[in-house]
Amino acid sequence: MTDNLEALEDWAGALLAKLSPAERRKLTTRIGRDLRRNQQQRIATQRNPDGTPYAPRKAQALRSKQGRIKRQMFARLRRAKHLRLQSTADSIAIAFTGRIARIAKVHQQGLRDRPGRGQAEVQYAKRELLGFANTDLELIRSTLIAYIVGSRSS
Repeated sequence: MTDNLEALEDWAGALLAKLSPAERRKLTTRIGRDLRRNQQQRIATQRNPDGTPYAPRKAQALRSKQGRIKRQMFARLRRAKHLRLQSTADSIAIAFTGRIARIAKVHQQGLRDRPGRGQAEVQYAKRELLGFANTDLELIRSTLIAYIVGSRSS
């Protein structure tokens, strides 16, 4: 995956060098929004970047009872409010912010944490919330090409 990302970076570098900083900023913002949307959709479908499903939640009494609402994992975590986009003419960053960042880090890396006050530490399964999938690399490539072609025709 990193080889693909480096190849894309080398290929795009020459094209991006020809754009003004304002055009690069506009392009990185567009790519960042699309990438964030892809990350949100992938988190909603509970899939790792490589396409494997997240490790299932540990069974608990409240979730197994009849008539209870089945909550989806990371429903609030994937909101744009918590999943921030920062883009400049030279970079794009998508990251969790604030207190949510700690929760996301625990799940992203599969660390130990206390789920609530007074509760014992729990080892969480590794669930990659953020990461590059092949579809993300293709999205970057196609958006870049569409932008370059569109700017040449105008």
